[in-house]
Amino acid sequence: MKYRLALSVAGGVFAFSLQPALAASKLLNVYNWSDYIAEDTVPNFQKETGIKVRYDVYDSNEILQAKMLTGKSGYDIVVPSNTFLAKQIQANLYLPLDKTKLKNYKQLDPELLKLMAQFDPGNKYAVPYFWGVNTLGILPDKVQKALGGKLPDKQWDLLFNPAVAAKLKGCGISMLDSPAEVFPMALRYLGKDPNSKNEADYKAAADLLKKIRPYVTRFSSSGYINELANGDLCVVLGYGGDLNIAKRRAEEAKNGVKVEPLVPKEGVAIWIDSMVIPKDAQNIDNAYRFIDYNISAKVAAANANFVTYAPGNLEARKLIKPEYLNNRSIFPTSADMKNSFVMMSMDAKTQRLTTRLWQEIKTMKK
Repeated sequence: MKYRLALSVAGGVFAFSLQPALAASKLLNVYNWSDYIAEDTVPNFQKETGIKVRYDVYDSNEILQAKMLTGKSGYDIVVPSNTFLAKQIQANLYLPLDKTKLKNYKQLDPELLKLMAQFDPGNKYAVPYFWGVNTLGILPDKVQKALGGKLPDKQWDLLFNPAVAAKLKGCGISMLDSPAEVFPMALRYLGKDPNSKNEADYKAAADLLKKIRPYVTRFSSSGYINELANGDLCVVLGYGGDLNIAKRRAEEAKNGVKVEPLVPKEGVAIWIDSMVIPKDAQNIDNAYRFIDYNISAKVAAANANFVTYAPGNLEARKLIKPEYLNNRSIFPTSADMKNSFVMMSMDAKTQRLTTRLWQEIKTMKK
């Protein structure tokens, strides 16, 4: 048992004594994306370790970044996307990893780590958790009925072609409530660099988004899952895994709603979410235990089977349901990846510009 030296003063006399040191903390504060972990993962971790987890959720990188920039997040683990991670590392918000505390780190996909090194040089701070795509999810029956026939050859026309979007307004169109997620797709649709730093490109993308704004019925980065599953939306720009959660929920509800996540031939946006430890973390050892627990093959596969995203652990694929492994909106093929793009970090100037343009778009009168 470890002891600490205690000092007491009585009647002007100093006395020293040895007292047992305080026990290590049994708390952990986690801030993660909504619908992003299996239901039994946290309870199982708590049971196995005796660590009590406070688990809070957010649904956009913008919300997470606002919390982190206060300098007093109150969390021991957060899960930013690669596009925001690089800037946050530069802002000195995270602790460098002690990889000796992560015995499962060696099972991470080396290709994913190589890709992550663009945002986290030397893989010094971040542990890949899940990766995935931004794409479209539709209700094919409702969409074909609204369009009077088959889907357009260019599937991104379902959202970005005003003439097509106008026909779909009645069955509900939703897009992610995040300029960092939407602008790259609009730029790609226009044939421009999705990671452009050119102000004129973003203004052109904003003009396109303003043209379709009258037909967008919802801006949501998480609520669209149930609305799509319930048939209240027919076209959604969302996260691939979430679109598959909506598909599964509709099937489980047996409500007659058919959800189809798409992988347009023109490509999709690729992103990576990683677990990092904030500099103000109070329970660092517990954070390492939780990270290592979640990147183990068994737990990573359980999480993946529940949330329908691709995990960072390569060994976990052996335990993932075959129907998910063969689903291109969860595990894109090499051809899909070739036609797609990885979303890069926006510089501060571009982020301010897109934030301003986004507010203009959202507040437009219909």
